[in-house]
Amino acid sequence: MNLKFIVVAVLILIFGLLNIMVGSVNIPIGEIIDVIFGKSLNDINNVIILQSRVPQSLTAIFAGSALSVSGLLLQTVFRNPLAGPSILGVSTGASFGVALIILSFGHLWVNNSLSYNLLIIFGALFGAILVLGIILFISNFVKNNLMLLIIGVMISYISSSAISFLNFFSSADSVKTFAVWGMGNFSGVTSEQIPFFVISISFFLFLTFLLVKPLDVMLLGDNYARGVGLNIKLNRNLLLFATGILTAIVTAFCGPVTFIGLSVPHISRLILKTNSHKLLLPFTIMVGSLIALICNLLCICFPKYGVLPLNVVTPLFGAPIIIYIIFNQHKLHNFN
Repeated sequence: MNLKFIVVAVLILIFGLLNIMVGSVNIPIGEIIDVIFGKSLNDINNVIILQSRVPQSLTAIFAGSALSVSGLLLQTVFRNPLAGPSILGVSTGASFGVALIILSFGHLWVNNSLSYNLLIIFGALFGAILVLGIILFISNFVKNNLMLLIIGVMISYISSSAISFLNFFSSADSVKTFAVWGMGNFSGVTSEQIPFFVISISFFLFLTFLLVKPLDVMLLGDNYARGVGLNIKLNRNLLLFATGILTAIVTAFCGPVTFIGLSVPHISRLILKTNSHKLLLPFTIMVGSLIALICNLLCICFPKYGVLPLNVVTPLFGAPIIIYIIFNQHKLHNFN
C-alpha cells in the first residue's frame, strides 16, 4: 500500500517537472533549477517559469485534487458511482454566473483585464454558491439522497437553460469568449492569485479529512449510520458544502473541467482495492493531481499549434474508465 503512494508521489514530481519544462520557449533543465532556487539572472526565463509555468502546474495539482475529492465525497454520500462535481448543478451554476458576466456585461471591461478577470471569478463563485445554497436549503426538507440527487440534476438543467437564453441574445464575440472559457484551462490563475487558490482549496480539503469516519459509516447505509448515532443530515450538509465550495473555486478559476472528478475516485479504488476513506481520500488527492498534470501536459506539448482546451483531453482519461466500470458491475460493490 505504501509503495503505491510512493510511486504516485514520484510520478507527480516527474510530471510536475515536465509541465515546467515544456512550452513554446525551450529552457534547459539546469536553468529551470536555477530559476526555482533564485539563482538565475535571466529575467525572461524568470518570468516564463515563475509567472506562467509554475502557477499553471500548481493550479493543475490543486484543481485536480479538489475535483477528485469532490467526486469521491459525492459518490459516497449518494452511494452512486456516476455522481460527480457537476451532478448537483454547482458547476453549471458557476457557468451561469460567468455567462451572466461575459454575455451581459463583458464588453464594459474590455480594456481592463484585471477587473474583467476578477468579475468572472466573482460571477462563478456567486453562481456556484447560489446553487449550493438552494440545494442545502432543499436538503432540510428532502431526506432521500436519491431525490436530492435528482433535484440537483434538475437545477443543472435550469441553469443550462438560462445560459442558452443568454447565449441567444448575446453578440457573437461574447458567445465565443464564453465558449472558450467553457473549454477549461489551468493557465488562468496568475501568480498573484495562486496563494488564494492554494490556501482556499487546502482548507476545504483539510475539512474533508475531518469527515473520514462519517464517510466510512455512510457506505454502510443510512440505517446503520443512524444505529451508531451518526447525524446524517449534519454530515451530509457539511460534505455538500465542502464539495460545492471546492467545485466553485476550481470552476471560477479554471472553467468547468469535466471527467476528472467522476473518474479519478474509480481509478483510486481500482488501484488500492479498498473502500476505507482513511487511505482512499489522500490517495484520490494524489491521483487527481497526477491526472490533472498529465492532462495539462498533453494540452501544452504541441506549442507550435497553441494550447489545447482542457476538456478536449480529460475525456480521454475519464470516458474509458467510466465505460470499464459500467461493464464491470462487480467493481461497484461498495455502492450496493
